[in-house]
Amino acid sequence: MGGKSIDHMLEMRQREQGVNPEELPLEERLIQAKRTTRVTEGGRRFSFSALVVVGDKKGHVGFGLGKAKEVPLAIAKAIQDAKKKVIRVPIINGTVPHEVIGHYGPTKIIILPARRGTGIVAGGAAKPVFELAGYTDVLTKIIGSTNPHNVLRAVFDAFLQMETPEEVAAKRGKPVEEILENYRIYATRRYKHIKLY
Repeated sequence: MGGKSIDHMLEMRQREQGVNPEELPLEERLIQAKRTTRVTEGGRRFSFSALVVVGDKKGHVGFGLGKAKEVPLAIAKAIQDAKKKVIRVPIINGTVPHEVIGHYGPTKIIILPARRGTGIVAGGAAKPVFELAGYTDVLTKIIGSTNPHNVLRAVFDAFLQMETPEEVAAKRGKPVEEILENYRIYATRRYKHIKLY
């Protein structure tokens, strides 16, 4: 799935969910800030790009990219961009509701539910996303490129695939309580074949 597709789908999901980022107490986390150089006839022109994640630690999270001639301006633009893509993600007892795999370009991330006390087992740019979303126990494994841009988009691709117990119950025509009972899937032996960090 392309970067523009992920961004567009996040904006659409935000509208569907009716999330208003201005009403949320969002925290920001700078993931990456780097300088880019452009060579012209007049010499070199420097600019900066910033990658930021925002979240309220209560189930709302988003990411954004900003570019400017100064780092503070790039970060400010990234925060504004991130607010446009804040979505609500399902959290069941501090973990993800079910196993899910996110893809973006050469990056794949496997996200698994974890029992309480496990903590957030994630590397690179993925860990801040889960922290700001409000997860406390998650198992992840990144396969392929660990470029922060790819990792973030792969994580959000996984978020877009997640379903709440209410959504699953409506699809299957079953009581929410029954689905919740089935959702209590934690790290068991069937996940041992995946080598984590």
